[in-house]
Amino acid sequence: MEESRSIVHLDLDTFFVSVERLFDDRLKGKPILIGGSSDRGVVASCSYEARKFGVHSAMPMRMARQLCPEALVVRGDFEKYSQKSQEITDIIKEAVPVFEKASIDEFYIDLTGMDRFFGCFKLAHQLRTRIIQESGLQLSMGLSQNKTVSKIATGEAKPNNEKQIPLGQEKSFLSPLSVRKIPMIGEKTSQMLYNMGVKKVHTLQEMPPQLLEASFGKNGKLIWEKANGIDRSPVVPYSEAKSISSENTFEEDTIDTQLLEATLIAMTEQLAAKLRQKGQLTACVSVKIRYSDFETHSIQQRISYSSADHSLLPVVKQLFSKLYTRRLLIRLVGVRFSNLVYGNYQINLFEDNQEQIKLYQALDRLNVKYGDKTVCRAVAMGIGRRRFNPFNGMEH
Repeated sequence: MEESRSIVHLDLDTFFVSVERLFDDRLKGKPILIGGSSDRGVVASCSYEARKFGVHSAMPMRMARQLCPEALVVRGDFEKYSQKSQEITDIIKEAVPVFEKASIDEFYIDLTGMDRFFGCFKLAHQLRTRIIQESGLQLSMGLSQNKTVSKIATGEAKPNNEKQIPLGQEKSFLSPLSVRKIPMIGEKTSQMLYNMGVKKVHTLQEMPPQLLEASFGKNGKLIWEKANGIDRSPVVPYSEAKSISSENTFEEDTIDTQLLEATLIAMTEQLAAKLRQKGQLTACVSVKIRYSDFETHSIQQRISYSSADHSLLPVVKQLFSKLYTRRLLIRLVGVRFSNLVYGNYQINLFEDNQEQIKLYQALDRLNVKYGDKTVCRAVAMGIGRRRFNPFNGMEH
């Protein structure tokens, strides 16, 4: 018989706000909005005091300020948040055998088998207490036999608390909750469920999975399983990728600047999409060229943390124009993003507006569903898969 698992989910409460308050006592107890300061920006994070007014993350900043006029707006500082996240990652790494870093402020830990030595809840509680004491941040925790139930338990424990769902009680715990509490159910799916008369998880639990599959395709079965507290997904051991890169060696050495630019654009777009897919951002862009005589040159530039094409492409183009000075035939070009950190794209590009964020989300959804380069810039369309493999680079 398969051993029952013990999976812990840790989530730092209002992480960006909490970090800002560590640096500025005047922000404590006040409604705080973090994000771009322009009206077209979005709320990256907000304090519980602001949430009482109906404000939530990803809301347009203009609407948030209308709902809560007395809120203080703070422009995000990703460098600061990344350092704090690394501090907490180091504490977890030292304390447990297997953990997954799901985002800058969220972790899963597999404590399966620890009950016979120590007690999983006791161990998780002690780790949570240590992180709170050493970081000065609030942290919520859920423990159950799988990732989905533990994540939902953390949500129910917030703010700054912990909740354990004993083995066998997963369905009864989930039953009275809103369907929106299930991690994969967003606004669009929940609206479709509401139209079907489904508002609570217990209704989902009683529905035939075939009916959900007919309405939502392969996701229908996943929704049914999660509603019933079933989730077999493993905790993926964390490893810090310090860089991601791609190189293209041309079939024939070239001096065709249109081809060179199109290749660099295609690489940048697809590497940026991979960053967004992994929930990562880069703070350093490098471009490399190798001439026909095999002489190789590279140049790099520090940037504000980003995973957005419109931020990365101008830097890549500028670096290439600085680098390409010999006017010889080129054998190879490469793009590399380094100084990678975890940070969800939508809430961390503090300068981006709502339209840009929605555009990237739509593009990424299409490219994940139908394959890379389903949607890309016209200039990059001529770079065929035969000639260019965007992921032939290395991750370190």
